[in-house]
Amino acid sequence: MESYDADTERDEVQTPLLHGGNEDKVHAAPSCCSSRYSLAFLSCYGFFVVYALRVNLSVAMVDMLNSSHQIDNNHSSSVCPARGSPPQSINNHAASVYNWDIQTQGWILGSFFYGYIFTQIPGGYMARRFGPKWLMGFGVLGTAVFTLLTPVAADLGAGYLIVVRVIEGIGEGVTFPAMFTMWAAWAPPLERSRLLTISFMGSQLGTVISLPVSGVICFYLSWPYVFYLFGAVGVLWFFLWACLIYDTPNSHPRISEQERVYINTSLKNELSSSDGHVPWRAIATSMPLWAIVAAHFSYNWTFYTLLTLLPTYMNEILGFSIKQNGVLSALPYLGCAVMAVISGQVADYLREKWLYPTVTVRKAITLIGMVGPAVFLVATGYTGCNYVAALAFLTISSSLGGVSSSGFSINHLDIAPS
Repeated sequence: MESYDADTERDEVQTPLLHGGNEDKVHAAPSCCSSRYSLAFLSCYGFFVVYALRVNLSVAMVDMLNSSHQIDNNHSSSVCPARGSPPQSINNHAASVYNWDIQTQGWILGSFFYGYIFTQIPGGYMARRFGPKWLMGFGVLGTAVFTLLTPVAADLGAGYLIVVRVIEGIGEGVTFPAMFTMWAAWAPPLERSRLLTISFMGSQLGTVISLPVSGVICFYLSWPYVFYLFGAVGVLWFFLWACLIYDTPNSHPRISEQERVYINTSLKNELSSSDGHVPWRAIATSMPLWAIVAAHFSYNWTFYTLLTLLPTYMNEILGFSIKQNGVLSALPYLGCAVMAVISGQVADYLREKWLYPTVTVRKAITLIGMVGPAVFLVATGYTGCNYVAALAFLTISSSLGGVSSSGFSINHLDIAPS
């Protein structure tokens, strides 16, 4: 960032990355079986775990509550008529249920983010200082281990469960800073949208799969198995990550020489060789940076509100059963995942083949990914008990939101890759 002056900024606005001159032209290494795409798919698996561990409580919470207690407190009957008679489980569940009031439920569901927010900036510093591989790995592993302990914490009391969720948030807070640090060393600029959307698509897939699977597990087994099974999946990911992933192309023992040269050459004008000095003043006064922060805040406000409370909305407002709940709650995020992948392909195609300036592509995609979701989310509030319209509008809203994964979500790697 310290070497990024006004002339460089003007040049990059006018021309896409890597089209500045003959010395910048590099021959792309094949994508098939490459180390950079292996990193993309394994990090996709990693973010699948991250979001599966994050959202499974939202579905399990519906089954963790004492239904008779909720009836006494007028919380169980939905605002809209129930969608048919609720299916009956084939098993007698022996898992505990709890008499948590609505305020306690809110603290439990939101406690994850109190830990999550505190490790964002430290996560970026630690990734740069100690390397992103192990920071990402141990962050997810720690979350998986505490997920396995969730049923024990719930039996001890709501306070213990809140503490466990806060610790999970602390572990997951380093994952995105670690991966952006990783991609700064691995992603050729003209493949950046593709690689990062594949990587972060795991967050949508984790939501899409975790929500319905959690509902099925609750129905056929009982809610503790939600945490046991997904926690085990997280531990498995850690062992694959530890054995197969490396911080940089130069430290990877199995990368081809062609791919190593391709990545290093394409990034030679982007990565700083500074002595570790961080230009905090320039960062704090950067208007493009604050624009990215504002976009992240606005998008994530909606995204995480739905991520946390959509199963409750499906149950308490629209009247869907626990088995229906997870499947229907996952539909918006399925659309989001599909649109995220498509937008990544389109963004790089526009930059590489049509030579659109990077800044123009990022702004246009961000505009679509912000305004579209807002319109349909507001419209959802006027659907009443029309559950078809409500599901349709929520799905369209989240799907259009996935487009922005190739906009503001990547733009900070364009302006300050180091």
